[in-house]
Amino acid sequence: MHSCKEKKKTLFIFAFEMGKIFLKNIRLYAFHGCMNEEEKIGSDYVVNVMVKTNLDTSTQSDNLEDTVDYVALNAIVKEEMNIRAKLLEVVVNRILVRIFKEHQTVHFARVKVAKRNPPIGGDVEEVAVERELSRTSIN
Repeated sequence: MHSCKEKKKTLFIFAFEMGKIFLKNIRLYAFHGCMNEEEKIGSDYVVNVMVKTNLDTSTQSDNLEDTVDYVALNAIVKEEMNIRAKLLEVVVNRILVRIFKEHQTVHFARVKVAKRNPPIGGDVEEVAVERELSRTSIN
């Protein structure tokens, strides 16, 4: 009798879990818009940011250096909102570009900028632009 021994192979898969960091309802006053009045008077804005990143290290280390600092994300939003633009699309894009440039561990980001009570001749609570971007789509 001949016995056949099967060799079992062990496969190791190294993966990490993506985590999400949210900045919800950042309230700002800014001067975006196409109308001259918007440049002079300004409007209330609300910005929401979500980034996906690997949180494995920071959940173990408890060190700020091992994660994406939401204080730094908030600073990006405030700085970019202070630079006037005619279109919200431009502001959203600037925020996304800075997030990816300054935070190399971010794999995906979503930014929404909403203008409260826009001057569009109607009872509209807000107008908003939202955009998502992944690092692979910009490389």
